[in-house]
Amino acid sequence: MKTSNRRRFLRDLGLSSAALPFLSGLPGLQGKEGSKAKQRLVVMFSPNGTLPNQYWPNPGEKGLDLKPIMKPLEPFKDAMLVLKGVHNRVRGDGDNHMRGISCLLTAKELHRGNIQGGSHTPAGWASGISIDQEIKNHLQANDETRTRFGSLEFGVAVPNRADPWTRMSYAGSNKPVAPIDDPYQMLQKMYGQLKDKESLISVLDEVSDDLKQVAGALGKEDRTLLEEHLTLVRQVESDLHRIEKESDHQHPEPELDPEIELVNDNTPKISRMQIDLLVNGFANDMMRVASLQFMRSVGQARMRWLGIEDGHHTLSHKPDKDAGSQKKLLRINTWFAGELAYLCKRLQETPEPGGEGNMLDHTTIIWLNELGKGNSHTLDNIPFTLVGGGLGFKTGRALQLPNVSHNRLLLSLAHGFGHHLKTFGNAKLSHGGPLDLS
Repeated sequence: MKTSNRRRFLRDLGLSSAALPFLSGLPGLQGKEGSKAKQRLVVMFSPNGTLPNQYWPNPGEKGLDLKPIMKPLEPFKDAMLVLKGVHNRVRGDGDNHMRGISCLLTAKELHRGNIQGGSHTPAGWASGISIDQEIKNHLQANDETRTRFGSLEFGVAVPNRADPWTRMSYAGSNKPVAPIDDPYQMLQKMYGQLKDKESLISVLDEVSDDLKQVAGALGKEDRTLLEEHLTLVRQVESDLHRIEKESDHQHPEPELDPEIELVNDNTPKISRMQIDLLVNGFANDMMRVASLQFMRSVGQARMRWLGIEDGHHTLSHKPDKDAGSQKKLLRINTWFAGELAYLCKRLQETPEPGGEGNMLDHTTIIWLNELGKGNSHTLDNIPFTLVGGGLGFKTGRALQLPNVSHNRLLLSLAHGFGHHLKTFGNAKLSHGGPLDLS
């Protein structure tokens, strides 16, 4: 449908503005004839390093023989690319946790500042844009790839504080982008018509007549996609309402060490709701770039749903010979892998709107961490796992790379989107250009 015809179609139906967010991504109304297949990027972060012996597949094997942490991803191993030998070589002010997360996507030094971390020099925010926002800007500059939001930043149990340990996305130098970790707020941002939490009046009630009217005028694919959008939004609202009612009857939390973050027992449910909203946003073409941040660097989350009362960061400092702590860290990291697997599943089971295959075929997810190993605080061998076919990388394998800077990996992401940057972040660390992952 041509743009002029689309506008006339919507105008003639007399729809309210409240209905438009539900319709913006329907293939039949896009008005982008002859456009290229959509490409999407998700950056997923989990903190405090990994357990190398339980994470890395053996390089050079035919196919992927996944270690325990990665077992939840077994159904998607043919779509996976695991990279070893990628180092964060950004130095300067700040401790390794600070530079680990705030330089993870910017690949550029932190500003000087007054936030003291560890035993190192204090630091401030990152001094450059992050790769997710760089790619977003590239896509938004083109009429064919411009979307309503460009990018959406999802959080899960991210503390209500702002410092270099809690931010990985940057709109530019000194411009951190805060993730939204409340599904209600994200739903409100995406669909824009929600009432206050207390009333929980469904956004759909206001637009139901409009949507019934337009459904009868849509093609079969668009009607199916619209119904999926509506079902998802109703389910999220219902879940939020139930969670709020349950929380009213919970006993108050006991006094705890102030360093311990009380991650709500509903966190697993919140995670799935955020992932569902992320997939819904992609299906509705609200954005082509998203981030999903679990907790924070140095985070002391207590993951009681895994039977763990210890703070995550404290556990990550325990020596390798502490078998009890290693088992708990294995459960924690395997849980993160399971959330990635759920994201992959949701994308894989969703047909590509207006295109071939499913949405995982057109999306690249990169799962990363601020450290290679928690108890050593190393910035070497950062765990980078890529899943999906969005950027055309050769998958189903593990690569041992010759100790390269992560600047080059970020360049590869940009080039995959047709954004042919010569350098990214620290120019010197970009030497060698993008990695060949084909």
